[in-house]
Amino acid sequence: MKRPFDIVAAAAALIVLSPIFLIAALGIRLSSRGPVLYRATRAGKNGRPFVMHKFRTMRIEQGNRASAITAAGDDRVFAVGRLLRALKIDELPQLYDILRGEMSLVGPRPEALEIVRDHYAPEHWETLAVRPGLASPGSIYNYTHGEKLIGKENPERDYLEKLLPLKLALDEVYVRQAGFVYDLRIIVRTAMVIVQIALGKRRFADPPEMKAIERIVPARNI
Repeated sequence: MKRPFDIVAAAAALIVLSPIFLIAALGIRLSSRGPVLYRATRAGKNGRPFVMHKFRTMRIEQGNRASAITAAGDDRVFAVGRLLRALKIDELPQLYDILRGEMSLVGPRPEALEIVRDHYAPEHWETLAVRPGLASPGSIYNYTHGEKLIGKENPERDYLEKLLPLKLALDEVYVRQAGFVYDLRIIVRTAMVIVQIALGKRRFADPPEMKAIERIVPARNI
């Protein structure tokens, strides 16, 4: 049921949201020199590399200070890009990645190949047993708590030490409890969080999956 639902829902969303795609593309073109889309190689199902698509939100010229991790208030992000990020519109091109079978609507968020290679413990490979997703407990936590954990001084270190272990643990909870009803709940939760943030909410409780982490993920990873 999961794959047919992904295809139907992603195709419907692409049609319904096409005006937003056009507005986002126009805003990027008028705000920053460079391509509309950003293409990034990520680890897919079973660790196989694939190209993930997003709307570009950063300036092309980044100099020698380029970081793979975006901190709160990162000045590489142009004004329209900041809005696209805040509303998660920058992620919408991944609906195309869902249609072509590389991603699912719900699943662990895909990471860069070097992060998988250098920072995944053996138990984290469980999150690669399924297609990566557009939404997951880990992505919701990143959206609601990530800016508080990642500082400007060393965003890569903060991400790897403070945020990544929690994201992986939360997504491991998802993989072990995955089901169609659970997927629908995550989609609804993600939509609600986006609306709440758009309306100005900034403080969120921990996701319910947080209670399950200590039972199934070794303590050294949290």
